[in-house]
Amino acid sequence: FGGPVALVGYMHRDLVENRKWISEEEYKEGLALAQLAPGPLAAQLSMYLGYVHYRFIGATLVSLAFVMPSFLMVVAIGIAYKMFGGLPWMRAVFYGVGAAVIGIIAMSSYKLTTKSIGKFRFESIRKNWLLWLFFLIAIAVTIVTRSEQILLFVGAGVLYMIIRAPPKWIARNSSGLFLFAGIGFWQFETSTLVKIALFFTKAGAFVFGSGLAIIPFLHSSVVNEFHWLNEKQFLDAVAVAMITPGPVVITVGFIGYLIAGFPGACVAALATFLPCYLITLVTAPYFKKIAKNLSIKAFVDGITAAVIGALVGAVVIIGIRSIIDIPTALIAIASVLALIFLKKIKEPYIIILSAIIGLTLKLLV
Repeated sequence: FGGPVALVGYMHRDLVENRKWISEEEYKEGLALAQLAPGPLAAQLSMYLGYVHYRFIGATLVSLAFVMPSFLMVVAIGIAYKMFGGLPWMRAVFYGVGAAVIGIIAMSSYKLTTKSIGKFRFESIRKNWLLWLFFLIAIAVTIVTRSEQILLFVGAGVLYMIIRAPPKWIARNSSGLFLFAGIGFWQFETSTLVKIALFFTKAGAFVFGSGLAIIPFLHSSVVNEFHWLNEKQFLDAVAVAMITPGPVVITVGFIGYLIAGFPGACVAALATFLPCYLITLVTAPYFKKIAKNLSIKAFVDGITAAVIGALVGAVVIIGIRSIIDIPTALIAIASVLALIFLKKIKEPYIIILSAIIGLTLKLLV
């Protein structure tokens, strides 16, 4: 649960720290590549990590494992949505879940920051002051613009590379360089499926950053341009993405189902994730080789600092939207404290408890 910020944090915890399947260096390379390439951030990172040791087979298996569970969940919710004509209860559940998710992803981003940049200590800040500067700038820019800026990431990487480990050609020339009925399961038109395929391929191939970055892009076209969904249906689609585990961008499956049934859900999901899968397979072999170069390592470190800053900025943006009153603020704080002091508690339990609290509060009000 928790979208891209939480997912990249969980991958680091499970694959790098606990299982030790992936090295810290490989993880940082994957995070940098995922941010530089278009498509959903967490999906791109997972595919790269699958590729690291098992190449094509690893990337393919990880892609299926990463997308399918949450895709099937949102299709099931889409069926219920069409059967019961809307999801008012879902907003009540999300009232509590959204606040808990903020606490979870805040903790994930904190751990990711301390692992990738350094601990919040004077010595660490003094030693890596430039990385901390990139980190803070990225937070500020993300909060102000409400989007993740690819040029900022690239600029941070280039600047850090020039300062810490300039390539030889720069050192030499350093003077100036810088089957169901009534639920819409099979209700679709071929022309609509073609439009869905084209639109969601564009979304997967040209939208950079986390799954959160795709939401405004989807809204502008799905609601305003094509009029496939109304405002209420689109908000419900975002809520579905947030209360189901897995990538936030899986909301494309729910949107596709509402537009053109199960075929629409399949086409929308495939069109969104296929571009980043192909980009990962094409670029990963070369990226892994060049990433061993000291200059490239410095480039990756600079990008990583800016990327994590942008993810923290995304936490703030989501928090502003999800923490809307005192009860939600208390739920978020309680989630953070539970993760700090109750080491054995798992995130899904926090999510379920928060959903019950949110539903209860809404019913009482």
